[in-house]
Amino acid sequence: MGVKVVGIVGSYRKGKTIDSAVSAVLEGAKAKGAETKKIYLLDEHIEFCTNCRSCAQEKVEARRGKCVHDDDMEGILAEIDEADAVVLGAPINLGNVTAIMKRFLERLAPYFYWPWGKAVAPVYRIKKLDKKAITVTSSACPAFIGRILMPGALNMMKKAARLMGAKVVKSLYFGPVCGDKDSQLSEKALLKAHRAGEELVSKIQAR
Repeated sequence: MGVKVVGIVGSYRKGKTIDSAVSAVLEGAKAKGAETKKIYLLDEHIEFCTNCRSCAQEKVEARRGKCVHDDDMEGILAEIDEADAVVLGAPINLGNVTAIMKRFLERLAPYFYWPWGKAVAPVYRIKKLDKKAITVTSSACPAFIGRILMPGALNMMKKAARLMGAKVVKSLYFGPVCGDKDSQLSEKALLKAHRAGEELVSKIQAR
């Protein structure tokens, strides 16, 4: 059975930094024989989490509980559950991920078991990490400074990957970007992302 990699784009700008970087990662994965799929959160109907915790009440055998919302999130999570790896991409806005990525991340609550009155903190449903992940982010400041001053986006996506049962094997941070309206990633940066996708699949195939 082949390797499947799903990319999640949490950017408002198609064809720009994050979209291009995630695409390059997926192209690298495809070059190694993987089946790939890219999902734009901008195009999906995703309701806000209401903290009702209905999804976290039952101790089910499945990877996650059932959300009360009837929207596109179920299909997205089904794609991720069936994949061998996930690529999470979002630029930094005001020190953290974009609102559309945050909305997606909050809807990962079904991967928790947290029954009312029985547990003081949520418990991971998935104990063994059986997937791999790459995180992709960017900001207007140099990457090494952004990692130090604005770690929120990277930390949040790493926690999200863990929740879905994935271990982050590479974190790509591009900066400075957005120097002008139509700025694009350099060939060097795109090559870095492409190689990350190749390495991702190689790690999965080596299991």
